[in-house]
Amino acid sequence: MDRRSFLLGTSTLALSQLLFGCGGNKQTQLKVQLLKGSIPGQVVNQFHKGLQERVQLKFAPVERIQDLFQQLQNWQQKPKTSDEQGWQRFIPFKQGQKAADADLVTLGDYWLKAAIEQKLIQPLQEVQGNQLKQWSTLDERWKQLVTRNDQGILDTQGKVWGAPYRWGSTVIVYNRDKFQKLGWTPKDWSDLWRDGMHQRISLLNQPREVIGLVLKKLGKSYNTDNLDQVPDLEKELRILNQQVKFYSSNNYLEPLIMEDTWLAVGWSSDVLPVLGRYPQLAAVIPKSGTAIWADLWVRPAGITKDTLSDRWIDFCWQPSTAKQISVLTKTNSPISTNIAASDIQEPLWSLLESDRKVFDKSEFLLPLPPSAIKQYESLFAKMKV
Repeated sequence: MDRRSFLLGTSTLALSQLLFGCGGNKQTQLKVQLLKGSIPGQVVNQFHKGLQERVQLKFAPVERIQDLFQQLQNWQQKPKTSDEQGWQRFIPFKQGQKAADADLVTLGDYWLKAAIEQKLIQPLQEVQGNQLKQWSTLDERWKQLVTRNDQGILDTQGKVWGAPYRWGSTVIVYNRDKFQKLGWTPKDWSDLWRDGMHQRISLLNQPREVIGLVLKKLGKSYNTDNLDQVPDLEKELRILNQQVKFYSSNNYLEPLIMEDTWLAVGWSSDVLPVLGRYPQLAAVIPKSGTAIWADLWVRPAGITKDTLSDRWIDFCWQPSTAKQISVLTKTNSPISTNIAASDIQEPLWSLLESDRKVFDKSEFLLPLPPSAIKQYESLFAKMKV
């Protein structure tokens, strides 16, 4: 699953590279490859100022989570065994395997299982370890998300593979003016089936998201692993498809702004930044619960563990830093931040300070067996015919 990030202005890392400190081979370095727009530049600056020793910080923003995952794969590719590779042994500076070029990398929770299975990352700590001082401040739900076995499956006896630093959800975004004429506003997934919505909706082009919201409407879990046991699922999908104008995971906001559609289902990281610029748009978290995503810090395999990267993670988990990340990147924080209405413009506040009851009904998209994944993909393809 990919999530596109809109530009969030000068408050976020928008440079091709953000570098603090002077060069020097003996100088301590922290190299981070992060999702563009997910960490404000001033947060990195504050971290650097708080360090006592001379340190070089190198933060390189990358456009998409998918690109970061592929970078992790590239770093772990084994050397070729061809004759050509054999000759390359004698060519200076030619290497078949590139060493990881970052101490920490942003990864989405959806990608965590694959990264662990493919041995692209290493644990941040054993579950009982105390290297991460702020670990204890995390709610149990976040600890459970990143504590997994060597197959990437949730396991309370597993290791800690990631450090969540911001999160968001799948939301409904709609045109206020159009719904004012209809005399109602969307509140929950069931509203997508209402009269007046024929060919007015865009949905994410993602089987887990679309089938998941239908499951939620039916009182089931996003992580249902046998769709055959869900009565009326195909019927509900067929009716919903009649309401949909198109499916897209990248370009669903532009048609909404141009009034080609009246409602879209999208990721809060895309939606929240545009609400302030387009007052005709409003967004809501479905009250029966929704899908949740998280951005995590992970450590590439083969990288020597250092205390500086742990200190950066702990710094992101300090309440004041967490609040800054949340407000400036328009996302939620896994740390309790007590954001006030005065901290952020009104359309965003209700989404960032989400109802605890709704949060408790919401779910991460957890790993499913391959047979279940095939079911989702097959049913999604059938739905769109």
